[in-house]
Amino acid sequence: MSAISLRGVVKRYGDVTAVNGLDLTVPTGTCVGLLGPNGAGKSTTMRLLTAQAIADEGSIEILGFTLPQESKAARAQMGVVPQLDNLDTTLTVEQNLLVFTHLYRVGRAERRGAIDRALDIANLQDRRGARVDELSGGMRRRLLIARALVHEPRLVLLDEPTVGLDPQVRQELWALIDRLRSEGASILMSTHYIEEAERLADTVVVVSHGQHVAVGKPSDLVVEHAGREALEVYGPPTRLREVEAAAQGRGWPTRRTGTSVTILRAEGLEGEVPEGERRLANLEDVFVLLTGEEIS
Repeated sequence: MSAISLRGVVKRYGDVTAVNGLDLTVPTGTCVGLLGPNGAGKSTTMRLLTAQAIADEGSIEILGFTLPQESKAARAQMGVVPQLDNLDTTLTVEQNLLVFTHLYRVGRAERRGAIDRALDIANLQDRRGARVDELSGGMRRRLLIARALVHEPRLVLLDEPTVGLDPQVRQELWALIDRLRSEGASILMSTHYIEEAERLADTVVVVSHGQHVAVGKPSDLVVEHAGREALEVYGPPTRLREVEAAAQGRGWPTRRTGTSVTILRAEGLEGEVPEGERRLANLEDVFVLLTGEEIS
């Protein structure tokens, strides 16, 4: 049984189709990265999975429960880390977790142990008595994850878990998510950070305009869509336009950045090749090639 199964899911808001025929599977015990640019439908998908929004078409199953009919039963067995911080700043770290042990009906005798376990996972034991408004941004994000884990859920949803954090704090969060992944938790993580998806996800689903455009292991997606090597050509805009036109005229796949043109599948190039820097192809190449977007 899959932890999550979406088939042909559509969600419209008036004339705007936020999710357009999305298929998505999260096998039990794996981490799946939902990777896409801002506005691709990632947060709407998360809202559908938590029954905050109802699909107009398609089917959604979570942990064997059908949504929206059995959303309460599904929600009781999942933990959700929202994109926006909604912690109660008037309470302490421990009090925030205590509230959620009540909401998730953790037994009275098990509450202290559940809170200790969540604090240990999030490395917040020494901050249990601190008020939330005294915490740094990284600590608050770790507390959001601890709160989602306090009832030992079978599935964890992470909606842009490190958005807005500096690189050092992001690394801390990655270590925490990687621990959950290594312990066999089922995880769906939406993100627009390439390195985050590449580092943490067993499988990546690339989405654009509410549709999935590619699914697979990060390394497999790179080989399938971008090849093994890329040739980075630098120069002034006129030179880059010439290189891009010539490459496309010869059927060579390319992607453009502000300062270079990248020719993909460079390991198979034949004939006269522009002068440039060879490197390994990566998931960013795939992302830009498939979505037409630069990294946010």
